[in-house]
Amino acid sequence: MADGVVGEAGAAVSSKEVVSDEELQSSEELPVELSSEPLRFAPVNATTSVFFDETNKQVFVVQEGSPDLLVKSLDSDEEEAIPLGRGPVISVKFSLDHRVLSIQRTSRTVVFHNLGPGLDPAEYSQSCKSKLSSHLLGFVWTGTGEVAFITSLGLEYYAVHPEKRSLKLIKSYSISVNWYVYSHENRVLLLSTALQANQLQPYLFKDGGVSRLSKFEVDLPASYNQLSPKLLERDVYLAPIYQRLYCMVVRNKPRGGPAEITLLRLTRDTTTRVAVLALDQSGRFAINTVDNLILVHHQISKSTCIFDLKWATVGRDGNYLDGHPVEVLHPMMRPRSIAAPLPQADGGPTPANLYSSSWIVFQPDIVIDARLGYLWTLHFNLERMAELIPSKTKLLKFLLRRGDAKDTILKVLFDAIKPETRCELGLISQMFDQINHIYARRLLGATTPQGVVLPQLGSEAIAVSQSDMYKGVFLALEDTKIKYQFMVKVLVDYIRSLSYFGLSVEHFLYELVINLLVRHNRYYQLHQFLQYHVISDSKPVACLLLSLESKYPPAFQLALDMLKRLTTANEEIVDVLVGKDQLLLALRFLRSLGPEAVATVSPRRFLEAAYNTEDSSLFYIGTRLLPPSHLRNFSKWRTLAECVFCRNFNSVQVLRGTKRDVAKTPRIQKRRRVRSFCRTL
Repeated sequence: MADGVVGEAGAAVSSKEVVSDEELQSSEELPVELSSEPLRFAPVNATTSVFFDETNKQVFVVQEGSPDLLVKSLDSDEEEAIPLGRGPVISVKFSLDHRVLSIQRTSRTVVFHNLGPGLDPAEYSQSCKSKLSSHLLGFVWTGTGEVAFITSLGLEYYAVHPEKRSLKLIKSYSISVNWYVYSHENRVLLLSTALQANQLQPYLFKDGGVSRLSKFEVDLPASYNQLSPKLLERDVYLAPIYQRLYCMVVRNKPRGGPAEITLLRLTRDTTTRVAVLALDQSGRFAINTVDNLILVHHQISKSTCIFDLKWATVGRDGNYLDGHPVEVLHPMMRPRSIAAPLPQADGGPTPANLYSSSWIVFQPDIVIDARLGYLWTLHFNLERMAELIPSKTKLLKFLLRRGDAKDTILKVLFDAIKPETRCELGLISQMFDQINHIYARRLLGATTPQGVVLPQLGSEAIAVSQSDMYKGVFLALEDTKIKYQFMVKVLVDYIRSLSYFGLSVEHFLYELVINLLVRHNRYYQLHQFLQYHVISDSKPVACLLLSLESKYPPAFQLALDMLKRLTTANEEIVDVLVGKDQLLLALRFLRSLGPEAVATVSPRRFLEAAYNTEDSSLFYIGTRLLPPSHLRNFSKWRTLAECVFCRNFNSVQVLRGTKRDVAKTPRIQKRRRVRSFCRTL
C-alpha cells in the first residue's frame, strides 16, 4: 500500500481518502468521537511534506531548507529532530526497535541510517534486485531486523544487519504487482496482480521468514470494465476483527446503485466470503476499525455507519455469523455523524472540519487532517452507545465484546436494578446469565461440572467477576432506596446463575444476603435459606452465623452444623465448643473422629480450660476422656495436675489427709499420691 505519504499541497499519495464537502444530513451524533488531544504537526504546504508510518504510528515532517527530519509519535509529546542528509524523500520509516532509519530516496533505492548506540552512523543503501525496468512501490518493516521491498515485479525480503551496515536477501518472489496493502498486526502483505488488479496474493511474515498463502480473486460487477479499468487500492482494506483477519472490498454498483462491502476471511489455506455489508449510499468510502467494530465513513453525506460482525443478524439458514455464511449485514443504526472532538486540556478549541476533503484515514483508528496538521484517534463512547440501544440483553451482548467496557457493563446492571430504572426480575436474570456464561468459560473451560456446554469465546470477551459485581453493583445499591425484598431476590437469582454455570459462589455474596435479612429481622427466611442450602456451606459464613447468636440463638447450632458438613473444619468446631466452655462436647466430638484426630490436639487446651472453670469434676472427666497414652506424652501434665488437686481437692476420700495435711506433705509424697490417683483414671 502506499507508504502513507501526504504529499505537498495536501495531496495524499496511496492512502484511504474521503472526498468533497456537503451539509450534514442529521444533527444526531454517533457514539464515536475524535480524541480530545490530537497529535499536532506542521501542516502540509508548498514547502512542507508529511509522511506517516502506519507500523510505528509516527509522523515525519520534511521542510524545505531544513537539515533535520522532525519525528512525532502518538505515545510521546516530544518532537525528535534527526539529521536528514541530502537527497529527495519519497518515504521514511523507522525499524521496529527504532535503531535504524530507512528513507526511500529514488524509485529503486532505500537508504539506511544507524541511530542505535554503538552502531556506525554512516549510511548504507539497498537497491531492487529485480530488472531495471521495475520500480519500488514501497517497503515495510516486518520484524526487528527484516524489511520487505515491494516492487512492480515482485517481492524481495531482506535481513538487515546494522552492525555490518548491510542487507542480505532472504527470499524473493516474481509477480507483477499493481499495488499492495499491509497489516502489521497480522504481518500479512496483500499484493494486487492481473490486468484488472482483482487477483490478490497474500504473504505471511513469521519468525524471520515469509510464506505465500493461497491466492484469491475479487469478483467485480458485470459492467465494471466500462466504469473503471481496475480494482483500486483505496477500495481494499486489511484489518483483524475478533481475532481473525479480514479483507474488506468496497464495491460500487453500476449506474449509481448503493454500494456494498464484501468481507473475505483470510486463513493460511483458503479465503472465504463470509458477509456483505449493505450500504445505502454510493460514492467513495473510507473504513476504520475500532474495538472490533467496522466504521464506514461517507464524506458526501458526512455520516458514518457502524457494523458489528457479531451483532444479532440472522442469515438465510437461521444461524448467526459465527461459523456460518451470512447473506447481508446491515448497520447497527442509521448513518450519523461522528462526534466533534472535545475541548483540549488547556481549554482551547480543537479545530476539526468533520469529514473534510483533506482527511486521510489509516488502520485501525487513525484520522489525519493534512492541511490542519492534526492526527486524531477514534474512540468509542460506550456510555453514549448504551443510550442508543434500548434492548438490555442486546446492549449487554454488545458491551461484553468491547475491550474496555467493564465499567459500562456494571453501570448497565446497576441501572437495571436500582428503583428509578428497575427492570423485571426475569430480564435481570437473563442479564446475569449473559455475564456468567463468559465468566464460567474463562474459569472452567468448555463444559461446566453440571454438564452445561459453553460456546467458544474470543479473547476480547470481558469476564465480569463476582468481586466486580459485589463492589460495582450490589454494594452501590445499598445507597439507594431499593426495597430489601427485591434486593434479596436479585442476590438469590445471581447466586442461582453462578450455580447453574458450575461456579463456586464467593462467601461475601452470602454474607450480603445474611446481613440484609438480619437487618430486617427476617430470621425465619434466613433459617430456610440455610436449611435448603440456598446459602452454601463455608467457614466465613459459619463464623458470621456464630456472631449472630446474641440476636438469633439458633444461629449457633446452624453454624456448628455447617462446620460439621464441611468435614474440613473440625479444629474450628473444637475451638468454638471450648470457647463456649462445652468441654465435654468438644472431647466427645474429637473421640468420634477417631484416635488420629485426638492425637493432633494438644491436651493443654482442654486441661487449662477445665482449670479455669474451677470445676474439679469437669477436670476429672476431661482426663478420663483423653487417652492416657496421649496424656503421658504431655510433659507438663503432672505439674498441672498437682497444682489443680492441691488447690481444689476438698475431700479426704482419695488423698488421705486434710487440705492442711496435703499442704504440709513433702513434695515427693504429693507426687506419689498424684501418680497413684492417675493410675486409677
